[in-house]
Amino acid sequence: MTDDILKAYKDVEAAVERYINLLHAHVTMLQNVEPPGSDKVVRMTAGSKAMTDSAAIYLSYAKYVAYGMPASEEMMGDEIQG
Repeated sequence: MTDDILKAYKDVEAAVERYINLLHAHVTMLQNVEPPGSDKVVRMTAGSKAMTDSAAIYLSYAKYVAYGMPASEEMMGDEIQG
């Protein structure tokens, strides 16, 4: 694959990580200000977990594609040549 595709993957990975971290922080804040067991907290907690799990699946496949769909994980380096 090209360096541009690998860089784009790394950009997406960083953006998703930031989003998930902000989402988790928001859930923590809600847990501190909303009544325990409130519908909002329950829904946001479940939504945060679903987004985290979905993002992990998406990023796993995106990385695989970005590295040219190699035959083994060992062939996927973390370095982008540039």
